[in-house]
Amino acid sequence: MTNTNENKPFYYSLSNDRQEDEKLLEPIRYYLQVPGKQTTMKFAHAFNYWLKISPDKIQAINEIVTMLCTSYVMIDDIQDNSILRRGIPVAHSVYGIASSLNAAISIFFIALERIVNLHPAATKVYMEQMLEIFRGQGIEIFWRDNFICPSEADYNTMAKKKIGGFFNMIVKLMKLFSTYEEDLSPLNAILSLHFQIRDDYGNLNSNKYTKNKSYCDDLSEGKFSFPIVHALTTNPDDKQIIYILRQRTKDIEVKQHCIELLEKYDSFKYTKSVLEDLDIKARTEIKRLGGNPLLINVLDELKKWDYWD
Repeated sequence: MTNTNENKPFYYSLSNDRQEDEKLLEPIRYYLQVPGKQTTMKFAHAFNYWLKISPDKIQAINEIVTMLCTSYVMIDDIQDNSILRRGIPVAHSVYGIASSLNAAISIFFIALERIVNLHPAATKVYMEQMLEIFRGQGIEIFWRDNFICPSEADYNTMAKKKIGGFFNMIVKLMKLFSTYEEDLSPLNAILSLHFQIRDDYGNLNSNKYTKNKSYCDDLSEGKFSFPIVHALTTNPDDKQIIYILRQRTKDIEVKQHCIELLEKYDSFKYTKSVLEDLDIKARTEIKRLGGNPLLINVLDELKKWDYWD
């Protein structure tokens, strides 16, 4: 990683001219210059309480996963026809779909360049987890585009692939340099499910979230988010929500009506109870693994979101 003249992080190919990279990867820089939640870095350092790998390896792994996350959300914004990302217009609305896609795909291979040089076994980890991530993303899109409401169990499987792929990649890459032998995959499954449901809840029920995204944009995307899945599976005779999703509406009044239906069916109440249960399960698993104050601090930070109040 190097710094640009603006002192912002940027990622260059190991095999290409940097001046050309500056032009081709400008959509990536656009997202990197906006302060993010740095979730991957927080979790890498928290997991290192157990794994105890060197700072330079943590840095290298964090850069790789940050690159992948940035590329992933750029593609996700295109697939979802999103409007905002972290409070700014999405990259493809500024640079166009073609340039944004090319930059995002290029970063996947720039990350692979680093993976190859990281450890002999790192490429296998990269391929396995990236496939899981896009399988999770793919099935979510399949449900959306074919108007198929998943069961809660199917939703959970999707989340553990889509978000769990990133958590597992961090841990499995770190484990290549660690003597730690405990299996962290059950904890990662809990955390990934918590993150996906939390994001769904926040999109539809958090004023804090909507400062950085358009109002309830999951409804405009026709997404079968967790509160929607609960409402549809527990009230199959009410067709209003499914029809609203089909419309991909941007109408505020229609979205507000859908939110009222979710409140009527206690879908937000149920979602919050699931989040609270996952928080307890995560803390229990951390305790079983011997405790980790850094990871507990991250969980405590997550509970400060306004929809927990």
